[in-house]
Amino acid sequence: MIEVTNLTKRYGGHTAVDHLSFRVEKGQIYGFLGPNGAGKSTTMNMITGYIAPSEGTVSIDGKDIQKEPEEARKRIGYLPEIPPLYAEMTVGEYLDFAAQLKKIPAAERKAQIDNAMEMTGIQDVRRRLIRNLSKGYRQRVGLAQAVLGDPEVIILDEPSVGLDPKQIIEIRDLIRRMGENHTVILSSHILSEVSAICDHIMIISHGQLVASDSPEGLKKLMNHSRELQLTVKGGEEELRDVLKKVTGVSTVEHAEAEEGFASVKVGSEENKDIREAVFYALAEAGLPIMEMTAREESLEDIFLELTSGGQPAEKEQRKIFGGKRKKREEK
Repeated sequence: MIEVTNLTKRYGGHTAVDHLSFRVEKGQIYGFLGPNGAGKSTTMNMITGYIAPSEGTVSIDGKDIQKEPEEARKRIGYLPEIPPLYAEMTVGEYLDFAAQLKKIPAAERKAQIDNAMEMTGIQDVRRRLIRNLSKGYRQRVGLAQAVLGDPEVIILDEPSVGLDPKQIIEIRDLIRRMGENHTVILSSHILSEVSAICDHIMIISHGQLVASDSPEGLKKLMNHSRELQLTVKGGEEELRDVLKKVTGVSTVEHAEAEEGFASVKVGSEENKDIREAVFYALAEAGLPIMEMTAREESLEDIFLELTSGGQPAEKEQRKIFGGKRKKREEK
């Protein structure tokens, strides 16, 4: 559906997007996730043809956005981070204006506008001036503009920014409904938003794609090692001696415990589940387990691990793409 190849954007000496490549399949909701300044909005603007890339290509359903811009843009509905609204127009006037810009035939225009209004729940404010609408309703008007013409791809740049919790839930529900009939790309820096809505997550850091998989796949791939929080009745030295002999244990760290008890954090080797072995070893040593909790990485942990620190070129950083773990070579 969308093919992005070696997409790069430079502003003087600053590289905002650095040789980005990915593919978006039809009929799914994709989350484009990254911290502020990671290059998300710049990428969205290049995909939609609003700005030209320094290098690379974007193809929408086989149409190059630079070589065949009109044909490619017909397949895209776009909501920028700041919706392009005209405050002195009524909602109906604005959507009619947007429909004309999209060259929707006059005979189909009213039906298309009514359908967009119904989908986004703004029929009741058709005759109200946009400047008198709440932030949430303005965002809905922007979404209605994006779906006019029934494009195959809907691209939303930070669609819930500035909204209150109730409005965020409403916008998420709208996006889910859009995903039933459209391919949706949603950019955000809000983890809960992406994990709640999206079928597939792409994480960008410093203009480079560092992970691409389903939310469940990312968790599974990143949980290559588990950490056990372990508390036993007994001494820490005796506990450490037992754990050192358990196959798969990689690290043992001190943790605070009540008098008469010992607590440690136990790290495991990659892809090793050591819980059963630890249980039997401690039972044989006569050290009763009072607590044993396995901690797995959340999406927040994954996000922080992949996006923290310096430029990817300045450090060895893992890349995860649909079940494959890669180490980026130092440039």
